[in-house]
Amino acid sequence: MRADHQLRAFEQILSSYDGSLPLHRFLPAYFKQHKQMGSSDRRWATRHIYSFFRLGKALPELPPEERLSIADFLCHTTLSQVVEKNLPDWVKYIASSFEEKLSLVKAKYPHFDLKAVYLFHTGLSASIDKDAFFASFFKQPDLFIRVAAADAKAIIAKLENENIAVKAISDTALALPNGTKLETILKEGSYEVQDLSSQYTGKYFKPNKWDKWWDCCAASGGKTLLLHSLEPVIELLVSDLRESVLLNLDERFRLAGIKKYHKKEMDLLQNNDQILHHYAFDGIILDAPCTGSGTWGRTPEMLTFFEERKINQFVTIQKGIAQNVVKYLKPGQPLVYITCSAFAQENEEVVQHMVDTLPLELEKMELIKGYKNNADTMFVARLIKKSRD
Repeated sequence: MRADHQLRAFEQILSSYDGSLPLHRFLPAYFKQHKQMGSSDRRWATRHIYSFFRLGKALPELPPEERLSIADFLCHTTLSQVVEKNLPDWVKYIASSFEEKLSLVKAKYPHFDLKAVYLFHTGLSASIDKDAFFASFFKQPDLFIRVAAADAKAIIAKLENENIAVKAISDTALALPNGTKLETILKEGSYEVQDLSSQYTGKYFKPNKWDKWWDCCAASGGKTLLLHSLEPVIELLVSDLRESVLLNLDERFRLAGIKKYHKKEMDLLQNNDQILHHYAFDGIILDAPCTGSGTWGRTPEMLTFFEERKINQFVTIQKGIAQNVVKYLKPGQPLVYITCSAFAQENEEVVQHMVDTLPLELEKMELIKGYKNNADTMFVARLIKKSRD
């Protein structure tokens, strides 16, 4: 029976996976080692393992096969043979709304608790609609790209010509089905893959011509590219702890046509006066290392494997970096603090710490509720350095 074959593949992957690698990196390596799995086997195995982890830690007393069946039913509107085998009475409801499906699950399993999907719910930022947030984890977020406003119409036409569903969210933001392969359709450099909420953070930058800006935790440069799209005539410094990601940044900048920028490999938890003593910036972007708890819809395995102790570890890093970079900011100029976290400890509480301990005053902050747009949930704050007395 096909369902039994698929379940064996799922169980083998589940027993091999320990959470030390993201699923999107683990699965290709696993499939490479198990070449006997055909394309259909790989596709169903990927669907099943992702569905399973989207259930988080709900219904832990049930065996994995039953949990998978419930999760796959909640996550998809197309029928799997696993659901057909184990939950035959629900087959006719496969295309129903998530709310209707949830009612069926709660009726059959009275102990089901949506909060158990996201076990660390007590630490969420206060403005989050928890029920909507928890429900969002049963659906893969969209793929978002940022394009030049002048090119948007032509890019939409090209995508539609390839029968790709595309939705214009704004003049520059397009939403596509997750997993869409763009490399063979769109020209390199004509678009940037960037989550909708990440694009939204650019509203807090407000750069001016000839400004000097520092993206201090630049990674592969997404926020710098966004900044440059808002104001190309600025001087840029990008830095990161890891040389490897800065090399990736070089390639992205090349494709975007950015040629003039400074780049430095730095540990921002150390004193960097020797490197930065002559710098004074008109703006600093601190896209801080964080738990990523607003992005677990893309990495649902974190709902199972994340360890709560890591929140405090990231908070310590965030506070340390803020303290070490603010001295290079000119008075009256902005520090833009960003996380892809949904936890108040990393968001509002870190901002309050900065206001209490550093020469900064809060201009505006916002929890970006990505779950309303099938996107990531993020946090952004704009703080202004106080003028010297």
